[in-house]
Order: sequence, then C-alpha cells, then structure tokens
Amino acid sequence: MKYNIILLLLLLVNCQNSEDTTKKNTIEEKVKIVEVPTLNLEQANRLAALPVHCINTEYPNKLGQVLGGNEDLKSPQELHPAFYGCFDWHSAVHGHWSLVKLLKEFPELNNHEAIIQKLLTNISKDNIAQEVLYFKGKHNTSYERTYGWAWLLKLAEELHTWNHAEAKTLEENLQPLTDLIIERFLEFLPKLNYPIRVGEHPNTAFGLSFAYDYALATENVQLQTLIKTRAKEFYSDDQDCPLEWEPSGFDFLSPCLEEAALMKRILPKEEFLSWINDFLPELNNEDFDIDVGKVSDRTDGKLVHLDGVNFSRAWSLNYIAKDLPEFNHLQNLANKHINYSLPSIVGDSYEGGHWLGSFAIYALNSVSN
Repeated sequence: MKYNIILLLLLLVNCQNSEDTTKKNTIEEKVKIVEVPTLNLEQANRLAALPVHCINTEYPNKLGQVLGGNEDLKSPQELHPAFYGCFDWHSAVHGHWSLVKLLKEFPELNNHEAIIQKLLTNISKDNIAQEVLYFKGKHNTSYERTYGWAWLLKLAEELHTWNHAEAKTLEENLQPLTDLIIERFLEFLPKLNYPIRVGEHPNTAFGLSFAYDYALATENVQLQTLIKTRAKEFYSDDQDCPLEWEPSGFDFLSPCLEEAALMKRILPKEEFLSWINDFLPELNNEDFDIDVGKVSDRTDGKLVHLDGVNFSRAWSLNYIAKDLPEFNHLQNLANKHINYSLPSIVGDSYEGGHWLGSFAIYALNSVSN
C-alpha cells in the first residue's frame, strides 16, 4: 500500500512537470522572442558611412523645385549649398542629423574630426543664409512641407542637446533656417483644415511629432501649444484605424502608428490609454502581430520605401510602449521589423542608401535594452 502511494505521488509530480514544460513551450512558441537589435560602435561606423558618402554627392538629384523663370535654373549646390547631397533636400538634412546623432553617442566614431569638419563646412553661416533665401522665394513657401521641415527641426534639436565644443557653433549657424521653419509651422498649422494621412512625406502626424520633440527640447511653448491643439482637433475622435490596410505599396510611414505615437506624446497617460483603446484596440492583445513590409526590389526607389516603413513602424511601436508595461509586447514586434530591414541597407543600392541609414539609426535609438 505504502509503495502504491509513493508511486502515485511520483506519477502526479511527473504529470505536473510535463504539464509545466508543455505550457512553457507553448508560451515560448506564442511569444517568439526576437533578437533585440543594438546600436554599438561597429554598427554606428557602418551606418555613418552612408551619410558620409552622400551629403556631398550632388548627383543624381531630385530638386522638387518650382521654376519661376530661367534664373532658377541652377545646380543643386548653388540652390542648396548646405543640403544639396543625398539625392534630395530632406535626405541631406537627415543625413546631417545622422552624423550628429552618431557623434553624440559614439565620440570614438571613425574619422570623428573629419566628420565634424564636414558638418562645419556645410552648415556654415553663409550656406544657411542661402538656404533661407531659397525658402523665402515666391514659389517656395510650401517647399518640403512638412517632412523636410520636421527633419530640419530634428537636426536642430540634436545640435541643441549635444554637449560638444562645435555644437554651439553649428546650432547658431543653423538658427536662421530653424527660426524660419518654426514660423512656417506656426503659419501653416492653423490653416490646415484636415490632417494628411498618407504613408509618405506629407503625413501630418509624423511632421507634428518631430516638431513637438523640438519644441519640448527648446522649451518653445508657443509651438508646443499649437501642436497639442491641432493634434487633438485632428485626431481625438478617431476610432478603429484600419491597420490591416497598411502598408500601401510605397509607404515608408504607417499612418495609424504615426498618429498613435503623436497622441502618446501630447496626451496624459490615462487619456491616451482610453484613446488608443478606441483607435487601435488590437494593440492590447499580447498576441498582436503584423507582417513586415516586404521589399521585392531594392534598386527601385519607390519599392525600397518599405524598408523605411519597417523602421518607422518600429520607432512608433517602441514609443507607444515606452513607460506603459501593458504594451511591452509591442517591443518584440518592433525588433522583428528592424531585424528584417537592417542587414540590407549598407552596401546596397543608392536608392535606399541615401536615406535609410537615418531611419535605421532613429529606430535603433528607440529600442529599450
């Protein structure tokens, strides 16, 4: 009898262990933990090579210019002596941001002093004065609205928060253009009756997010207040964003997730939790998943946008999850998106290489380690 009881107890323990092991394996299969990508010195040097190569590469170039007459037919460098490289103006701007960001985080970056000299040469007082003149041209009031504007303020924010001997000089040199872009935001936002919800450059939520980050960093209360007001007017009543419709074929931004990341910035915690439950209720599900944007041809300048959507989805998901433990599962999804696109952007075609490094750096900086 005693032996039967002992045998029964052993069987029960084995069954419990087996059940626990099965449960653990099921949980691990469900979660599918993804390797956490990190931005280390080696990765930083790889990514820095992209803007180092392109910020002074004038051609090929897409000016996006409205011609008012023959006098406007000038080379990219004549028109934009600070930001003429990297195929287009906004990519040149965020190429410079990439270098500032990497220098801040990795003072031991390869060719550190040479990169600083490049920045000082390009972002000089005279060059920025010429950039300001271009923006003040009769046909250029909407030039780079609002994507390029947003990246210019992100560059200004990075310089403002960089504790380096040359950062003050660069910030002061850039200031006239920074001030002009702030003025453009202040003029434009009250006139915008409806937000622009596309997955490319004009996306309103993206532009407001970066502008709001700058306003916080520099304590610009006027810009902060206007962005908060307009964001609430644009998005407060939004519900059930159709995330399953994303991405479109050329998207490099997620309209749903960029909006959510903006509202996370401007709303108090409890208000945001209520709003996100109506806007994207699926995010509350720990099993929530979306496929990465798949790129079929990285030599196609439009199709390679989908690498960008993977990085921007990641930074938005990580921002949503920041300081909200109930959304920690979104970080794993963000990592999946970064890991899909990160291996392809260095050493690949110029169609992606002239801009995707900036997206990768920003996404990697959003990762919590």
